[in-house]
Amino acid sequence: MNSINPTTQETLSEPEIDLIVESQANNDSAWETPIIVQKQPTSLSLPSELAIKAAFLAGLHQETDVEAWIIRLIRERLELEEAAYLEIKQNLAREFSR
Repeated sequence: MNSINPTTQETLSEPEIDLIVESQANNDSAWETPIIVQKQPTSLSLPSELAIKAAFLAGLHQETDVEAWIIRLIRERLELEEAAYLEIKQNLAREFSR
């Protein structure tokens, strides 16, 4: 049985890995069978005071499903946070490239 000794194996750089992956991208035999992953729901418990406020505010927004309203709020906030992060990252990259 042949085994590869990890200590003697050459470490590839990221550009080298990219070249290999790109060259094999359209070759189905180069890839393993896909792994299908099922999304698993998760739960989040809220303190009662926060849940009461959320229910009240959802009602003000004429939302009957409090959970759907909270999910929408979280998604919107995550989008804002991601946009802010990307902006800061771009600004830092510009600053360091000067």
